[in-house]
Amino acid sequence: MTAAYTQHGTIAVITVRNPPVNALSAAMRAGLQDGLARAEADPGIVGTVIIGDGSFLAGADIREFGKPPVRPGLRDLFPPIEAAAKPVVAAIAGNALGGGLELALACHYRIATKDARLGLPEVNLGLLPGGGGTVRLPRLAGTEAALDLMLGGKPVGAQRALALGIIDAVVETDLLAAAIDFARAHTAHPLPVVRARPTPDADPAAFDKRRSANAARWRGLTAPWKIIDCVEAAATQSFDDAYAFEAQSFQACLDSPARPALIHAFFAEREAAKIPGIGPDIQQRPIRRAGIIGAGTMGGGIAMSFANAGIPVVQIDVSAEALARGRAAVEKNYATSVARGSMTGAARDAALSLITTANDYESLATCDIVIEAAFEAMDVKQTIFAKLDAVMPPGAILATNTSTLSIDAIASATHRPQDVVGTHFFSPANVMKLQENVRGTATAPDVIATVTSLAKRIGKIPVLSGNCDGFIGNRILAVYGREADFLLEEGATPWQIDDALMAFGFPMGIYRMRDLSGLDIGWRIRQRRELTRDKSTRYSPIADRLCEQGRFGQKTGAGYYRYDGRSPTPDPDVQALAEQVSSELGIARHPIEGEEIVTRILTSMVNEAAKILGEGIALRASDIDVVYLSGYGFPRHQGGPMFWGARRGLPQVLADIRRYHAAHGVLWTPARLLLEALEFPK
Repeated sequence: MTAAYTQHGTIAVITVRNPPVNALSAAMRAGLQDGLARAEADPGIVGTVIIGDGSFLAGADIREFGKPPVRPGLRDLFPPIEAAAKPVVAAIAGNALGGGLELALACHYRIATKDARLGLPEVNLGLLPGGGGTVRLPRLAGTEAALDLMLGGKPVGAQRALALGIIDAVVETDLLAAAIDFARAHTAHPLPVVRARPTPDADPAAFDKRRSANAARWRGLTAPWKIIDCVEAAATQSFDDAYAFEAQSFQACLDSPARPALIHAFFAEREAAKIPGIGPDIQQRPIRRAGIIGAGTMGGGIAMSFANAGIPVVQIDVSAEALARGRAAVEKNYATSVARGSMTGAARDAALSLITTANDYESLATCDIVIEAAFEAMDVKQTIFAKLDAVMPPGAILATNTSTLSIDAIASATHRPQDVVGTHFFSPANVMKLQENVRGTATAPDVIATVTSLAKRIGKIPVLSGNCDGFIGNRILAVYGREADFLLEEGATPWQIDDALMAFGFPMGIYRMRDLSGLDIGWRIRQRRELTRDKSTRYSPIADRLCEQGRFGQKTGAGYYRYDGRSPTPDPDVQALAEQVSSELGIARHPIEGEEIVTRILTSMVNEAAKILGEGIALRASDIDVVYLSGYGFPRHQGGPMFWGARRGLPQVLADIRRYHAAHGVLWTPARLLLEALEFPK
């Protein structure tokens, strides 16, 4: 890692080089400080350019957070820039993110290539811009745009940054040459230090409006609240006072319990795509065209994911009527995106043009991958895969969206089990980020490499699972739901359980989630599992009885709740049913506190997750966290079930498991991995 100093005539150039992303490490900061001082002291230098080798600066080195500070800090770089008598130009290509953008904001000028991206994504890590970003950015872009950038955490392109006043020019020629010319041309101009610009005008009510509008969404978080406080300070206080307030607020974020959880999630998502034994030497199969079997909600969402990434899709179903219904649903989804402003009409039209329909398997013969999203029944899926085996060309990937069924059993219907893989999407598939890829016994390494890369290409987060009933996510969900149902029998109500889970941070409790998904889906899975279930173990019949009454959730107007449209209302009939079941089973009902509800449910998740990890179904504990953060609504600021368990501590988790084992029997048998571990598994 270097900050190389070179001289181009009368212009000094400091080139930062810290692959892969040019993070602002301590060594990099020291090199920048030395280069800036050298340029300022040299009478032959009239201006300085800071440029990245490849990309600009992608922000702070996250691994330094929470450790003793190393000087110079990021803020130490800004006073010499702002006090310089010679212009300092930030030349931005690639990414200028976080501390990298804050450094650019301290410079006198900023120019960027047309494909550059600029942003302050610290909120995604539970932090706020701590290098003056909350004070300088509003002085350039205004408070509303600055809040949008910092609270959204997403970068903007160069043209948008130019329109907001964040940069001074977009260049299409050689960036270094343009920056040198720009610096030389501005040596005679008064230097426009951002901190000297007037305090941005702002509507005082706008800050409270943001707070109230996001109160529920930001529950448990610190950073977004502090970002609003800091921008409000920038609009109402002097630069120095607001700058000092930002430093205090950054420390509050650093000390918050959400920060390590969010940073864990950040690294866990990146680690999940790394699969032992599958490196860059494994050549991926080309994916130029995709096929989808099924035009229902899931099939339509998967088709949209491919089309949004620019991949042509052909979608087949059993009838023209089913295809028409599916097409109408896709068009409605896109219309909603356009109405919300999250998609342009041109982008919608382009995506729709990539989705075609057919009702014959031969139409799939030109596809490089086919994803089956049909009814969750083994005989249905095996019939489909036998047909695919007959029409698909050699080397095509045959994928199934099954959420519970054996990949090996599905693959047995073909003569090419090496080409069969699970690609489990989550509904709505065009929105949800998780793609749980499932490796069968015979699945080829290049197939795994391809679907892992494909997930990222279509905007998903890939996690690899081994083959078992329910894989990672739904296997844990079965246990999670089991304990919730037992709590119903023991004295809790569905709304009490949901409220406790939502207070923990889940966006929706388990019973509202079931009602939204449709209770008949879980009923079919339970009916299949009933054939092999150990009948000596405890089983709650409440969910089955609701289904027998035709209560399938929102779509029938009643499930665990009653519904007026989408609004749930607690239903005394469900409470009465739970009390009746308790009486039949001889279970004495008693009050159960919300804390006990959360502890029992999460501990059951951790115990099952440890079994999954010990069996090799999951590659690493953090992969299990990614599954639950990305696919099941586990609150990101809590880090995932395994992070929660690690934070709680292995001794306490084991003590809780043993307590439940003693009270509830074999279903709470402790995971061998936990019994043998000296510390919580990584």
